[in-house]
Amino acid sequence: MNLIFGNNISMAEKTLDYLWSKQKVTLNNIANGDTPGYKAQYVTFEDEFRKRLMTGREGTSQDIGNIIGSSRHFIRNTDNESARMDGNNVNMDVENVELARTTLQYQYELNALNSEISRLRTIIKG
Repeated sequence: MNLIFGNNISMAEKTLDYLWSKQKVTLNNIANGDTPGYKAQYVTFEDEFRKRLMTGREGTSQDIGNIIGSSRHFIRNTDNESARMDGNNVNMDVENVELARTTLQYQYELNALNSEISRLRTIIKG
């Protein structure tokens, strides 16, 4: 698929997977906002992915495609101390803002992917 479409489709796929996981984790945090002892989780992807792309930027398109394909996101637990007596460290305001931001990012990425596919469809049809 990379030979035909380049790395744009693969990059969009990884981004959408990351954002989907981020939404699930955020919703899980919100659902456990009243669970005693629950520690909020978060998803990491962007910093590691950026570093990997920067190290491979001098490579070929296939090298970049391999970096994109092998990139993964990770779910981590927060170690923040809780201000609450029950030990729960979920900040509902932060989680709700994060959910809204992730939803907008997901919609934007879907629109960008649809535009890319439409552009390719136009090129193929002529």
